[in-house]
Amino acid sequence: KMASNVESPERWYLALLGFAEHFRTSSPPKIRLCVHCLQAVFQFKPPQRIEARTHLQLGSVLYHHTKNSDLARSHLEKAWFISQQVPQFEDVKFEAASILSELFCQQNLVDSAKPLLRKAIQISQQTPYWHCRLLFQLAQLHTLEKDLVSACDLLGVGAEYARVVGSEYTRALFLLSKGMLLLMERKLGEVHPLLTLCGTIVENWQGNPIQKESLRVFFLVLQVTHYLDAGQVKSVKPCLKQLQQCIQAISTLHDDEILPSNPADLFHWLPKEHMCVLVYLVTVMHSMQAGYLEKAQKYTDKALMQLEKLKMLDCSPILSTFQVILLEHIIMCRLVTGHKATALQEISQVCQLCQQSPRLFTNHAAQLHTLLGLYCISVNCMDNAEAQFTTALRLTTHQELWTYIVTNLASVYIREGNRHQEVRRYNEAKRFLRETLKMSNAEDLNRLTACSLVLLGHIFYVLGNHRESNNMVVPAMQLASKIPDMSVQLWSSALLKDLNKALGNTMEAHEAAQMHQNFSQQLLQDHIAACSLPEHNLISWTDGPPPVQIQAQNGPTTSLASLL
Repeated sequence: KMASNVESPERWYLALLGFAEHFRTSSPPKIRLCVHCLQAVFQFKPPQRIEARTHLQLGSVLYHHTKNSDLARSHLEKAWFISQQVPQFEDVKFEAASILSELFCQQNLVDSAKPLLRKAIQISQQTPYWHCRLLFQLAQLHTLEKDLVSACDLLGVGAEYARVVGSEYTRALFLLSKGMLLLMERKLGEVHPLLTLCGTIVENWQGNPIQKESLRVFFLVLQVTHYLDAGQVKSVKPCLKQLQQCIQAISTLHDDEILPSNPADLFHWLPKEHMCVLVYLVTVMHSMQAGYLEKAQKYTDKALMQLEKLKMLDCSPILSTFQVILLEHIIMCRLVTGHKATALQEISQVCQLCQQSPRLFTNHAAQLHTLLGLYCISVNCMDNAEAQFTTALRLTTHQELWTYIVTNLASVYIREGNRHQEVRRYNEAKRFLRETLKMSNAEDLNRLTACSLVLLGHIFYVLGNHRESNNMVVPAMQLASKIPDMSVQLWSSALLKDLNKALGNTMEAHEAAQMHQNFSQQLLQDHIAACSLPEHNLISWTDGPPPVQIQAQNGPTTSLASLL
């Protein structure tokens, strides 16, 4: 009986494989039984091909469905070793290398993952799909290690390889990925020619409509973020409109099951649903910069609803990253519009998401402490604000974020009273503010315009030029109401009250005083609500991972004097 089994291994092998797959796909999955079935294959002393494949299947199941990473590693190493001795066994060989390197990274054994991937890349040049996939994987590993130069080099190698094997689609993917990293490194001189080349390749490529549109989305997302990085909120509008039209076109297309004829084309950048969330995200970024905060809130709500639905079925880490970035933006919106209590609860949400993923916390810790610092300023906890910004500075290497934190820290020092009345140079201040107005008007940066106008109005009022002050404060108030920016509205209404009093306009002065009173009451109520929340204790957290549980405290403990 055993002899006949050895002569025709496929019978018993297919039976065990069938059972294993049945247990793996059961609801809920019966992983222990699946593993037993696969382990039983070795009892039959199978040929090398079946032995290697079974080690790969066992390693994959154990890696994806259990915490037994040592046993998973043992099976994957055997699959990798045996498959190299079997001719024309590329799929098993390179999948084993790919999963094994993932496992190494998960165990913080990056120095074991790199040579493994390099070896696999070296011997996969005759297998276009796996060669490209392994290049992407090693580039991603370097990116996670913040070694963007090595990652860019690998993506360049991939782009040239894809060109040689006749895959313009995957060439575009490699080049767009490189463009994304160059943007992260702020190598803008290299970004321009690369994006121009990518635009030409994308437009000329004729293939699967969904793949073509997804390339266009990738390309346009890079263009939009490039503009937004430079603060060009007005100039970006045509690109953003194209991007929104593109994602609408993709949502009407059906996924064709026809596989590309070139195996090097077997890649997708992102699933359609993820692209949709990403487009919402860049739209939120644009609305925030342009000062359309109600629009930013509307798109954030839509994106977060879609994310919640996706996360029920999909545990992809990128979804949590999207969620954190959206929350970071909406928290800033809430602080500007005078909804501190809601902002604080959303900061707590970010903390919870970061508790679930150490990598997410590493990438967003500085932003989280910066947001807490901004919240502290809004509730007049200046000592805590200083501690939060100091912590954020310690955690960031990002130049723009560093500048932003230092600017806010300077404002904390000024508000704490470390100011010198005698060195106020109003003429210079006016000149700088007028320059700021020119720039903000040119690019429709509404919040910057409103802040500059109210500051200029304040300076003219102090200098006794009431008419010119009025010319600044009235448009500042109109713009602040449109955004809406509660702090600028409060400041403008106070100035209008004093201006109209000085000009003898009793009725207007009374109206402005009433407005100021209304804004003060709204801010006061929100201040009390925020400081009464248990999450308010987060302002004391400056070290280590986010606290797991936040204890309630007895009401607000901060001064309201400077707020009003």
